[in-house]
Amino acid sequence: MESKQPGPRSPLLASPDGSSCKAEKLCIDDMLKKYCGEFGFWQLRHFVLTSLAWALEGFHTMVMIFADREPAWRCSGGGCSTEAKSVCHVEPGSWDWIGGSGSSTVAEFGLICGEKYKVGLVQALFFGGCMIGAGVFGHLSDSSLGRKGSLLVVCILNAIFGSLTALSPNYWTYALFRLLTGFSTGGVGLCAFVLATEPVGPSKRGIAGMSTFYFFSGGIALLSGIAYVFQTWRALYIASSIPSILFLVIVLPFVSESPRWCLIRGKTGRAMKIMHEIASSNGKHLPDGVLLALDDEANEVTDKIESNQKTAFESKEVTTGSLIDVLRSPLMRIRLFLAVAINFLCSVVYYGLSLNVVNLNTNLYLNVLLNAVAEMPAFLLTALLLDKFGRKPLAIGTLWFSGIFCIIGSLLKYQYGLWNVARMVCGILGIFGMAGTYNLLFIYMVELFPTVVRNAALGCGTQAAQMGAILAPFVVVLGGGIPFVVFGVCGIAGGLLAFYLPETLNRPLYDTMGGMEDGEGAHAIV
Repeated sequence: MESKQPGPRSPLLASPDGSSCKAEKLCIDDMLKKYCGEFGFWQLRHFVLTSLAWALEGFHTMVMIFADREPAWRCSGGGCSTEAKSVCHVEPGSWDWIGGSGSSTVAEFGLICGEKYKVGLVQALFFGGCMIGAGVFGHLSDSSLGRKGSLLVVCILNAIFGSLTALSPNYWTYALFRLLTGFSTGGVGLCAFVLATEPVGPSKRGIAGMSTFYFFSGGIALLSGIAYVFQTWRALYIASSIPSILFLVIVLPFVSESPRWCLIRGKTGRAMKIMHEIASSNGKHLPDGVLLALDDEANEVTDKIESNQKTAFESKEVTTGSLIDVLRSPLMRIRLFLAVAINFLCSVVYYGLSLNVVNLNTNLYLNVLLNAVAEMPAFLLTALLLDKFGRKPLAIGTLWFSGIFCIIGSLLKYQYGLWNVARMVCGILGIFGMAGTYNLLFIYMVELFPTVVRNAALGCGTQAAQMGAILAPFVVVLGGGIPFVVFGVCGIAGGLLAFYLPETLNRPLYDTMGGMEDGEGAHAIV
């Protein structure tokens, strides 16, 4: 019997014995594990380049600590006493700011005494902008712009608004530019995190995701040195915006789009091209007969006829989802509520402790540096314990650790000397615990929601975190031991809520709502 010969347009459609070749459909996680490598050279390079954006977020967020600080002052004439606790208790014109009026916005715009609330207001406006931006860019990165496109846009806006802030002629212009900078900053970490972790295999994704926050803390530590060099607030805003421009020109061109986003947007050919690049760079081989599919279509073996091959590589069908879909699903709805609440409480504590350094009466630059350094071992410890104890126990433990030390800090006497040092130590330990929670929540939320709504859900979590950040400056203004009490209560409450979240350790990273609901089934804890 004469064997079949493949046609000129389909040289691989038949085997020598005349049977048709088979196409293996795999979801991205399975393809990474089986053929491409879960975390090889390609993922390492991509992860480092993308995560550098977190340092930019650290610059634009924490620059307010130095730009909006209240400088030291000195007497320059009669009617002034060095024993006065603040300039509000001495005669106007009898004192000067050390470092001049350009040393901070407080000095230049007169944000003292009855105008002091404006310091907290402009900081709250920044976080309000972050909240709006997180929602907007969370949606755009899931839809038309994609992960890389959204990161490109937010970095451009950060560079523009950050630089224009330095030209502010008055307080209200300054507040407007801080609001706009917050709008763009709100999408930086969100887009960078998802873009960095989505191409990583499931067994390595937890540690990789936890490691992104080293870049954020490193950015804050570097900012303390930049602020020490650039002592005026206008120069500081320029200096903290230049890295965004460098990132756009030097780094971003070498960053790849997420293959998961390409897949759910129907760009299967582009997704397969990225997967082949991953395999090649990692020294692996991805066979031609292996095709990408969404998780609810994967693990099928089909005849690889020409029309099927065309459909697999040129399909324009787009799989979409929205927050409406999340709210309609009982499984997703409860998860979203818990994640949003925990993000809010965590943010109150994290940003509150970061901003509360102004109340500790110690060296500001050193305090910010120590807080940033304290976060790094927290990231390492949680990364090491993440796959041993799971996401849920670690979230509860870090929240309670931070809450307990904040409560201890509130019980210490509000005096100078060693009491201030002791409160500073409690604050550093509180930052240590909450920093571990903060980056763990990103990993947790990536695994709690499918690709089709993942960035939208993360956007909601980030928005909730920004709401907590908006509240934090007003808590800090209360002074004394009250901020520590509030932070302690928030930490304990967050740990209690975490009890109701499911464990996601070693669970697959789902692409669709249906795939997650079918996969979780009776194992989901809602």
